[in-house]
Amino acid sequence: MTPDRTPDQAQDQAQDQTQDQAHDQTSEPTSDQTALRFAPGAAPAWLTELAAAASGMVVPDQLRPRGHGRPAAVLILFAASEAGPDLLLIQRAAGLRKHPGQPAFPGGAVDLADGGPVRAALREAQEETGVDPAGVSVLAVLPELYIWRSDFRVTPVLGWWHTPAPVAAGDPAEIAAVLRVPVAELANPGNRMMIQYPGGQAGPAFRVCGLIVWGFTAALLDRLIALGGWEQPWDSGTTTALPPDEVPAGWPPLSS
Repeated sequence: MTPDRTPDQAQDQAQDQTQDQAHDQTSEPTSDQTALRFAPGAAPAWLTELAAAASGMVVPDQLRPRGHGRPAAVLILFAASEAGPDLLLIQRAAGLRKHPGQPAFPGGAVDLADGGPVRAALREAQEETGVDPAGVSVLAVLPELYIWRSDFRVTPVLGWWHTPAPVAAGDPAEIAAVLRVPVAELANPGNRMMIQYPGGQAGPAFRVCGLIVWGFTAALLDRLIALGGWEQPWDSGTTTALPPDEVPAGWPPLSS
């Protein structure tokens, strides 16, 4: 996707990419549509507006798909609480070979039986956190993004958690914690920073819930906060050197 395309053109490409993924994953490419629970009338206006904007968002250059990576999906699950909107995140277990200890959206590889990214995102979220898919309305499928370290082509699926229920780590060997993070904490300028990775590149990061959220997850959160109208002025021009006690789990980034 190129930055000079219109939102309508970008949304068309995102829809084409989703359809191509379905063709790659199953002989019935439309089967994934049965998993979509599009119910914009049931979701708050702020979220339906975000879903419309995010489905046609411009993909940052470093996240543009390339190559033939394995299809994957993540669930961006918004809910309402007394503190306002919040997002569901997981923290990966420290003993994992890939991405140990990292905060992330629930998700994983798209299996053939999933029929596409929507079912995959809902299945993975249920396995990792106990989220009941019946309590989720899917509002949008975002453009595909690429994670070069693990060679995954990731489709984010945006959902409204209309019936929240208690959640917990499904397998402690894989998931260390399940968190509902208030959007207000993510948008707070005091919790935002740019950090430099060992390879030299810089990227956005967040200090929330005692964790440093970085990498792919932070880059996507950065875009969602801006598109949702929550962004407040923050110092994005200064790179923060993390002290040893704040170095993120899983640092430095691991190759696939």
